[in-house]
Amino acid sequence: MKKLSLVAIVLSFAVLLVGCATPFPLGSFYTEIKSPAAAASGPVTYSKVGTASSTSILAIVATGDASIKTAAANGGIKTIKYVDYDAINYLGIYGKYTTTVYGD
Repeated sequence: MKKLSLVAIVLSFAVLLVGCATPFPLGSFYTEIKSPAAAASGPVTYSKVGTASSTSILAIVATGDASIKTAAANGGIKTIKYVDYDAINYLGIYGKYTTTVYGD
């Protein structure tokens, strides 16, 4: 019985320490990052900003549309200058992911 408990504890810690490869930093307990997603060439001036977001609950259910296309449409943007990505996640219980598009 003790061996089974020890194996369960070791496996639990291993799950917390192992992560998937992601294009941005990911914390096991808490994540709050801002990261560039894309940029166009030319001057970085813009007159409009649009956002789109999605949420995740318990890493089981995820809803929303955080696409660049939706963010641009929400801001009335026809020419995209650059895109930022924000993520916040608390212990995998709640996560919010936002795409922000800047352009004209």
